[in-house]
Amino acid sequence: MKYNKEETVVTEERNARVTRIGKVVSDKMQKTVVVAVERFVQHPLYKKGVQHTIKFKAHDENNEAHVGDVVEIMQTRPLSKDKCWRVIEILERAK
Repeated sequence: MKYNKEETVVTEERNARVTRIGKVVSDKMQKTVVVAVERFVQHPLYKKGVQHTIKFKAHDENNEAHVGDVVEIMQTRPLSKDKCWRVIEILERAK
């Protein structure tokens, strides 16, 4: 495995696709979930740690992921205007 600048894992198989781990924040759409990925970066001038959150729309074919679940998503071809990620697996279920 390789790591790029943002410390996300780049897989060797399937043409080096990027995977990320995040939390599902919305599952109201059909076959789509919104996943929030948080990363902790250092401010370039003040050197204080800052938390950045990015939201991705990911394809969930069987509507298995629900709000609060921790999922792993993988980059894929564009599936719609905003959706170019898909859910690989659910790592942790919400209680």
